[in-house]
Amino acid sequence: MNVKVVKFGGSSLADAKQITKAADIIKSDDKRRFVVPSAPGKRFSDDIKVTDMLYSCNKLAMENKNIDSAFSMIADRYNGIISDLGLELSLDEEFEKIKKNISDKTGSEYAASRGEYLNGIIIANLLGYEFIDAAEVIVFNQDGSFNNEKTQPKLRERLKGIEKAVIPGFYGADETGAVRTFSRGGSDVTGSIIASAVKAEVYENWTDVSGFLVSDPRIVNNPKAISVITYKELRELAYMGASVLHEDAIFPVRTAGIPINIKNTNIPDDAGTMIVSEVPEDEYNKYTITGIAGKKGFAAINIEKAMMNSELGFCRKVMSVLEDNSISIEHMPSGIDTLSLIFPYSDIEGKENEVISQIRKIVSPDHIELEKGIAMLAVVGRGMRRTRGTAARIFASMAHARINVKMIDQGSSELNVIIGIGEADFEEAIRKIYDMFINSVE
Repeated sequence: MNVKVVKFGGSSLADAKQITKAADIIKSDDKRRFVVPSAPGKRFSDDIKVTDMLYSCNKLAMENKNIDSAFSMIADRYNGIISDLGLELSLDEEFEKIKKNISDKTGSEYAASRGEYLNGIIIANLLGYEFIDAAEVIVFNQDGSFNNEKTQPKLRERLKGIEKAVIPGFYGADETGAVRTFSRGGSDVTGSIIASAVKAEVYENWTDVSGFLVSDPRIVNNPKAISVITYKELRELAYMGASVLHEDAIFPVRTAGIPINIKNTNIPDDAGTMIVSEVPEDEYNKYTITGIAGKKGFAAINIEKAMMNSELGFCRKVMSVLEDNSISIEHMPSGIDTLSLIFPYSDIEGKENEVISQIRKIVSPDHIELEKGIAMLAVVGRGMRRTRGTAARIFASMAHARINVKMIDQGSSELNVIIGIGEADFEEAIRKIYDMFINSVE
């Protein structure tokens, strides 16, 4: 089928002006037949997203407080959009029903989902497309996990014979009919699920940036755009903090071999970033790396013990202590007599002494310490497999800036290199790596 599924983010639908831009984009290509809207986002820096307004309403309801005033602000926001679009549409009955359900403590997931639901009705009315409530077609299990096996046939059956439709993002329903939501940013996931169901030729994800950038523009001045990136690279970058696309949105389309195109609602002629399964050898990026991303807030438990390598079950014993304390390990570099365990500091915060004491008791180390304030950086790129000395160049860029590298780890796929540094060096490290691999090529 020559079909495109298009998802528009909150900033692309924040007000009537932005919604008109989105509508013009949809109408400019007849292949754009299935539309997935988010709730209205911020119109300006100090504005409040509709989803956050709905969460606030739900909080008031849970505290047995009156929500009339808070909810009227939400209704006013939508009525303003309807008026500015010049639509003959009333949502008054919907407003009354939603307000009653929130007041009756239907739950935060129901409340949060109404932003997309109401926006979907408006956009369907504007476009003349059929409106399909996502609760009818996106199936969740009762534990809140998404059920793709039941969703796909249900979606295909519901969309059979429908030429054009608007399906709100972010939510669905479990088998009891209760509304359930994906995590924040989950409209990306809805779009991916629908693209897979209709076997779209491409899934267009419209936002307020022209695709992925090699690095965070808040750290690197005017970073280069990434024209093509593979799903594997995107997964690595998204996990380490790159936030243009919800990381779970990759899987439904990756399985179906459908490319994702990240595009800018405000500059629709920009090519954006194309996310694909594989890139032919002759189309590799001219740079060795595709992107740099990272996160702060990590800690390490560093253990030393003579003859550790010959002690049967040493690592298993240490890992069992961390598992018992719900600490999730990110990396585990080791030597003959040393072992370091790197994890989010939030996992151990408040129980540091207890965990260290348990490890002492179970393996009797010669030395053990907890090190806080660690940042992790991922240097990702399919080009690293065919380029010698990538890790050496990273070390060189760090050495020139007098940045101490605490850990380096390269996966067997040679797709990424992870380095651990002090949080104080985080921004400078990203700039130095960018200079080494991008600016030096220009």
